[in-house]
Amino acid sequence: MTAPLHDASAETAPVDPALAGAGDDAKSIEGRSLGRIAWNRLKRDKVALTGGVVVLLLILIAVCAPYIVDLLGHPPDQHHEDAIDPLFQTPKGSLGGLSSEHLLGVEPGNGRDIFSRIVYGARVSLLVGFLSAVVAVVVGTVLGALAGYFGGWLDACISRVMDMLLAFPQLLFIISLISVVPNEMFGLTGTGVRLTVMILVIGFFGWPYIGRIVRGQTLSLREREYVEAARSLGAGRRYILFKELLPNLIAPITVYTTLMIPTNILTEAALSFLGVGVKPPTASWGQMLSQAVRYYETDPMFMVVPGVAIFITVLAFNLFGDGVRDALDPKGSR
Repeated sequence: MTAPLHDASAETAPVDPALAGAGDDAKSIEGRSLGRIAWNRLKRDKVALTGGVVVLLLILIAVCAPYIVDLLGHPPDQHHEDAIDPLFQTPKGSLGGLSSEHLLGVEPGNGRDIFSRIVYGARVSLLVGFLSAVVAVVVGTVLGALAGYFGGWLDACISRVMDMLLAFPQLLFIISLISVVPNEMFGLTGTGVRLTVMILVIGFFGWPYIGRIVRGQTLSLREREYVEAARSLGAGRRYILFKELLPNLIAPITVYTTLMIPTNILTEAALSFLGVGVKPPTASWGQMLSQAVRYYETDPMFMVVPGVAIFITVLAFNLFGDGVRDALDPKGSR
């Protein structure tokens, strides 16, 4: 008599509950993208989130400046001589004339509302900071990726240009250039010309920093297995650059951009402080600091308010940038 091909008792044997639950747990596990992992890390960093909230609030204030001023302030160029002591040319009252009418006081001498000028000054600082960072990122990413991927004489030429620009006295060149630009250019006049020149020049001198980072990352990524696989399958250089390399460069580019913006804001404030930034009466934080130097003994609040505005803005961007860097770092512990 032959043995059965299978044991009938095996079909009715009880199943281990632990093994039965494993299948349900496996179904409940969902794959997470790199962006989702980075977001989960960023959510746990309360300091970085606070900086991000402040950054969003500053952007909202800059965009809605006319509505905020209409609601809580006065026109930024309107003089209020009645709020100024005619003898000493300082604001009446304590703390630079703080009151329900003027939330941050008034400027000495002319009585312009400081709150309104701080709100409108945020537009200038953020505009220069963001747009000059965009110029630097675009130029630096393109040239850095080309230098790192192709190598050879192209890499040597681009690298030498980067070294030359990094050694160039950026601030002195910007001061001399803005001092001689005409009042009308690119179809713009006055403040528009200076803003455009500042954005282009700051961005131009900023691209070597991100260009070096992108070049170094590209040199490492071009030797990876997935790039070699794409090359062996007949992928062209354009496909490898845009489909294989650039997506993997987004993380370092994003991190460096968030850290570049506060540097650009400080550069704009320095230029306005030195008198080569935006032209009066356009509101600028650096310009307000420059005017406050004459009154720091009699009205220190005029210097404190724009100084605190610059400090909070730069600190918020730096904290948020540090959090983004930690969140995008695959070797991070948080």
